[in-house]
Amino acid sequence: MAQSPRAPHAAQHPLLPGPFLPGTFLPFSRPSITAADIAAVTQVLESGWITTGSKCAEFEQRFAQATGALCAVALTSATAGMHLLLRALGIGPGDEVVTPSMTWVSTINLIVLHGATPVFVDVDPDTLMTTAEHVKQALTQRTKLIVPVHFAGAALDLGPLRALASNRNLTLVEDAAHAAGTEYEGHPVGTEGTAVFSFHPIKNLTTGEGGIVCTDNEDLAARIRRLRFHGLGADAFERESRGRAPQAEVLEPGFKYNLPDMNAALGLSQLARLEALNARRAALAARYLERLENVEGILPLAVPAYPMRHAWHLFIVRIDERRAGIGRDAFMARLKARGIGTGLHFRAAHLHEYYRTRYTPRQMLPNTVWNSERVCSLPLFPDMALADVDRIVDTMGIVLDEAKR
Repeated sequence: MAQSPRAPHAAQHPLLPGPFLPGTFLPFSRPSITAADIAAVTQVLESGWITTGSKCAEFEQRFAQATGALCAVALTSATAGMHLLLRALGIGPGDEVVTPSMTWVSTINLIVLHGATPVFVDVDPDTLMTTAEHVKQALTQRTKLIVPVHFAGAALDLGPLRALASNRNLTLVEDAAHAAGTEYEGHPVGTEGTAVFSFHPIKNLTTGEGGIVCTDNEDLAARIRRLRFHGLGADAFERESRGRAPQAEVLEPGFKYNLPDMNAALGLSQLARLEALNARRAALAARYLERLENVEGILPLAVPAYPMRHAWHLFIVRIDERRAGIGRDAFMARLKARGIGTGLHFRAAHLHEYYRTRYTPRQMLPNTVWNSERVCSLPLFPDMALADVDRIVDTMGIVLDEAKR
């Protein structure tokens, strides 16, 4: 991502930045990269071992400790993690996988590529997360897996979902791509069950590209670890460091999803300051909520009432055209013209052309459809200053005023 100019700041610090210069483009997102991050990657480059090795193993261990997970397996992306989970769980033709349509399309793509059927469920209208009640209505004798989604940094209400899955003897895999640092009822997401995290550059913690599967099922973790590297009984680092035979045996056909040490080193450096990064995001989100409280037609997502800790991966609002006087797409275009970047999370999966023409949802998804037409993600990343939030909200006010003339 290209960097935007910053104003000089007397007490410059990665987590206490000065605002972006007036008149410069303020991007929707930008990774927070420090000198320590760069030094960590440089050290790996100079070490002579840059593929999967000791740094990847350390990253897995540290992330497992941070989440309370029994096992963690690092991969090249969260998509890779979901791919291997579906494979390891034996998802295939005739199976149904229940998941919200309000999600990134990678999960739906993988379900279909495995020959299974995605069964879309609706979400709460104001948190954009599904509930046990919605999922229960979608279950059939062919249901084999439930994949609910933690959204924008907030946690799902996991208790009822876990109880439902247990009562029906179904596997539950949490899409935790937005949930690095999120907690539910006092415990980090990833502590219990199986969850897939993403470390894409816009996420709260980045490895450049990457992901990780956390699970309390040691057999499942062992199989994912094997599948990520050709199905071999040992990867290159294990053979080199532990005296394994030069040619390990293929135990089953596998893939090539191992995370290099270059990426893992960046992840380790970022993980060490994840708490501070998330605290900065929370401060920015609080300013947004304060400034937007009485702005007509701009509806921020609700914070769930059950006990949870928000990681504020995204700050999402809905643009109510009837009250705002402008539609979402035009609103985003006018902000861009005035130097403010935005994102869209997400256009509902069942509304994409491929799925719209092939998979008719079994139940109405009114909350999903309403939000899909109105969601807009405002800039939120640790290198922003509170003054940047003020600039964004002030610019939104100008756009709304112009639309009502």
